Amino acid sequence: MINAYDFDETIYDGDSSVDFYFYCLKRNKKVLLQMPIQAWGALLYILKITDKTRMKERIFSYLKRIDDVDSYVDDFWKSHKDNIKKWYLDQKEDTDVIISASPEFLLKPLEKEMNFKVIASCVDTKTGRFTSKNCHDYEKIKRYEELFDEKVKKFYTDSIKADKAMLEYAEEGYVVKGNEITKYLRKK
Repeated sequence: MINAYDFDETIYDGDSSVDFYFYCLKRNKKVLLQMPIQAWGALLYILKITDKTRMKERIFSYLKRIDDVDSYVDDFWKSHKDNIKKWYLDQKEDTDVIISASPEFLLKPLEKEMNFKVIASCVDTKTGRFTSKNCHDYEKIKRYEELFDEKVKKFYTDSIKADKAMLEYAEEGYVVKGNEITKYLRKK
């Protein structure tokens, strides 16, 4: 059986996409040039004129201002890998699967080093555009089933609202708040 985990605020202390954005902003002030587009995308999303994927594409548009995203990602993890929570490292298994709405380019470098499988949103590092559906809600189940025949034994997340589908899909669900883990109780 496979254990699956959401990433941000679940096994990673913080939001890796936000942390990476500020990391890039410190290294490359050209990222600031995308702020009007990012603000516009956020406003359209708040007003329910656009969906989350389109909003995130406008946020990730800053990637076009970075010449070598891969080197930024590698350097980012050198200083941010310590944000992986100890409770996860203590129970980690080689068959673990990380299923996240965060961009694949950001999480994939951890796959080999941490020895887990990553399923995440595919984002073009040259444009910030999504090349797959945003990996959230039922899309997590779909993407998981494309790769695995086994059922998810345990699923961990920080958000019942965002991951209710996965919590119901797994044999057991757990909700993580900081370092506190509680069992998700299904309604009968």
